[in-house]
Amino acid sequence: MITDLTPFCIGPDATLIDAMRLIDRNAKGIALVVDARQHLLYTVTDGDLRRAILHGLSLDMTLAAWAATRPEFGNSRPRSVPVGTSYERIREMLEPEGLRHMPVVDDDGRVIGLVVLTGPRRDADAAVHAVVMAGGRGSRLSPLTAETPKPLLPVGDRPLMEHLVGQLKDAGIERLSVTTHYRGDQIRSHFGDGRRFGLEIEYVNEDQPLGTAGGLGLLAPWSSTLLVVNGDILTRVNYQSMLSFHRENRAAMTVGVRQYKIPVAYGIVETDGVEIRAINEKPTLQFFSNAGLYVMEPCVREYLTPARRIDMPDLISALVAGGHKVVSFPISEYWLDIGRHEDYRQAQVDVKEGH
Repeated sequence: MITDLTPFCIGPDATLIDAMRLIDRNAKGIALVVDARQHLLYTVTDGDLRRAILHGLSLDMTLAAWAATRPEFGNSRPRSVPVGTSYERIREMLEPEGLRHMPVVDDDGRVIGLVVLTGPRRDADAAVHAVVMAGGRGSRLSPLTAETPKPLLPVGDRPLMEHLVGQLKDAGIERLSVTTHYRGDQIRSHFGDGRRFGLEIEYVNEDQPLGTAGGLGLLAPWSSTLLVVNGDILTRVNYQSMLSFHRENRAAMTVGVRQYKIPVAYGIVETDGVEIRAINEKPTLQFFSNAGLYVMEPCVREYLTPARRIDMPDLISALVAGGHKVVSFPISEYWLDIGRHEDYRQAQVDVKEGH
């Protein structure tokens, strides 16, 4: 149990962005909102903050105002356990719901400790298998990719894909599959069986291009959660937070998304037929785009056929049409898609600066 709560506690007048920074510093995915006497008012998790982004809430909103938007805070205290509750009992309470945190309070409701579950979940599907999609030709980066596959292009002092593999290893991934096509022999030669990178790597080769999702159909049917990452992105996303978010939402598939804001230099006119209903002067339009990161459950395998081409948007659409729950996970961390020469140049700068 963590008893030094300084890195976790924050007041209700702080903002969502303050909570985001606190969570980033403590690296445990949670902030405890307390009053001046350390009474636990409510908790804010990494997942809560990402849901706030998805709902368009301002990160300058106070935590008290944010809590007022959540009806579950109206009639009850936040979830906690009394002093003396065993770790085993807390694990039994949290694991079925895919949760990791439990505050510990005294008889007066003052928070005195925090339990954070560690290690893998006990249920059979706890082990996560990762896949790096590395079969693309990288035509837009020609002539750099004329002799070298894009995942092996150097970014800083090592190939792009080494950054991804290292991050997956740090996130606790032990098994990794790599889908290859263009110059896949070079990728296999560089990474081998994965032992020098601290995990086990196997390869699946696409004899012909199968789109952005078709390579998954060549994998043996999986029985555990699958984490899929495009092999041409550079990111600092917290994979454990993404997995927790996926489990909390009990999703069949979670799609990492990136927020884009586009300022419009003109007044936007809203019309109903010939009649003007409103004019929005120089608005900023907000969109979420696919970031090339996915978490999938075994049911997704039913929508894949070996050697059949399918792109990820079509797979997502098929899952939604089939009644499966697909959720979005906003990426607030550093993220860069290396698809163009200007992106590749930016990656070199970012790595040098420590992003």
